[in-house]
Amino acid sequence: MPHSPVLLDEIIAALMPGGAAPSRVIDGTLGTGGHSKALLEAGAERLLGCDLDADALRAASRTLQGHGERARLFHGSYLRIHDYVRELGWEAVDAILLDLGLSSLQLDDPARGFSFRHDARLDMRFDNAAGASAADIVNTMPDEALTRLLFRYGEERHARRIARAIVAARPVSTTRELAELVVAALPARLRRSMRIHPATRTFQALRIAVNDELAAVEGVIPSAVDLLRAGGRLAIISFHSLEDRIVKQAFRELAHSQTAPPGLASLGSKRASIRLVNRRPIVPSQAESQRNPRSRSAKLRVAEKL
Repeated sequence: MPHSPVLLDEIIAALMPGGAAPSRVIDGTLGTGGHSKALLEAGAERLLGCDLDADALRAASRTLQGHGERARLFHGSYLRIHDYVRELGWEAVDAILLDLGLSSLQLDDPARGFSFRHDARLDMRFDNAAGASAADIVNTMPDEALTRLLFRYGEERHARRIARAIVAARPVSTTRELAELVVAALPARLRRSMRIHPATRTFQALRIAVNDELAAVEGVIPSAVDLLRAGGRLAIISFHSLEDRIVKQAFRELAHSQTAPPGLASLGSKRASIRLVNRRPIVPSQAESQRNPRSRSAKLRVAEKL
């Protein structure tokens, strides 16, 4: 399925309030460059894009080739955006976009091992040249640790049953092997009642663990806010409850001032650093959900630097 940028109109409206084009924009999850292209075409003067996935970076380079030096691309994590900004000689930026999770480019490439729809080597790394793969985790992690991983990152109620089945069947080397193990580990009555494929949550949990996604989201938010000029905006699209919960909580904490209680004046006071542009997440329209089913779970939260 071709990659369609999610909530594209909503992102343009959020990062260009009143139609004001930002001078400097960061797209910390470049993907194939769809959001970045739209931001540049809408008037953004200069854009810094980065992505861990070398394949995505090559695709984005093709997407943005008509914009020349206005778009500068980096191969690496959004956790390093301060380094990239420093390299370009920027001091602050007007807008930052983070589109979290998995891209269609990654999901649809059998060789990447993200999906049980294809039989491929278990990998799931965003940067497939670095770090441990999903196969490394399922074949080395102890039973109890694997159970906790599936429960925490996949919110999988049958984590213990699935973990035991994986450990008993080791080595597990392909996506099909893993998916079939998960299916076989669950009673038929449970499988029949599920609205999603039984292996969906297991694959999600492993992908999050392989890429340390939740820690990355927690780490990038204060760093991104720090880079924004006053009035600049941070927009984050999440696709599952674990990501959205982190974004919601981080935004809430940064949007509230805190005063030290009487007798603890030495702790000082903490001023709010952002305001919430939308208190409830923005979700795709019915038309977008029908046109692009993968957008259905997307939630957009936007904050403005004070």
